[in-house]
Amino acid sequence: MNCRRNTIFGAALCVAAIVAVPSAAFAQSTFRNYRCADGAQFMVGFFQYDKRAHLQLDGKAITLPKRVALSGSRYQGKGVTLRITKAGVTTLKHAKRPVTTCEQT
Repeated sequence: MNCRRNTIFGAALCVAAIVAVPSAAFAQSTFRNYRCADGAQFMVGFFQYDKRAHLQLDGKAITLPKRVALSGSRYQGKGVTLRITKAGVTTLKHAKRPVTTCEQT
């Protein structure tokens, strides 16, 4: 971005453009809350131009890269696997626990 900072108006216009970008990205996001059969609860965020899943799980923020899946979506990293099938079935595996099914709340 080429901002002209030699004038007050130019600097203000540049700041307004920079501030507008994150809010536009935030507007294109999806957040979901889940409760799992094993008692785990987590929140996941998906952003329009980011293929990763952003989880809040066990009080920690975890970013999971998208992996190849035969059906639906699979996100995996740091010992956590999140799967969401095309039918909407969601499973979670984390902390050496068995795979558990989760429902959106």
